[in-house]
Amino acid sequence: MPTPAELRERLIRNFNDVPRERFQRAPLYDSEAASLTKGTAARQLGASVDTVAPGQMSCPYHLHHAEEEMFIILQGEGTLRVAGERVPVRAGDVITIPPGPEYPHQLINTSDAPLHYLSISTQARPEVCEYPDSGKVGVFSDGLRLLQRREAGLDYWDGEP
Repeated sequence: MPTPAELRERLIRNFNDVPRERFQRAPLYDSEAASLTKGTAARQLGASVDTVAPGQMSCPYHLHHAEEEMFIILQGEGTLRVAGERVPVRAGDVITIPPGPEYPHQLINTSDAPLHYLSISTQARPEVCEYPDSGKVGVFSDGLRLLQRREAGLDYWDGEP
């Protein structure tokens, strides 16, 4: 039987204590993320606490074919770019993004203060993501990460005997 300390290690993360990783690509992208589920017993859910710098974006505009996502705005305000529109968001808002091509999305900090939010997603694998601005397609699975432009695809029979 696991001890309370072992259970805490497997099941609990405090978002104030988790190490943060910075993602920066000037001039548009600057954010920090801290995984809340890495190394836990979680199998189907992923979560992180994210901070986007003022005037910056968290990640490219994209859509998922398998994963469903939820964003809970903890502090600050910004803009949700979704389905070709821009929708204001603020602290207390809960955003749900189902999988599929109807809701490509991106969070943008359009304010002068940091935007803090909780990201929650199903960890569906394999996953296919599309990036409408760049025309990229990504395929992600255990041990596989493939990104290419949609038009760079091969014929089904290419290379086969």
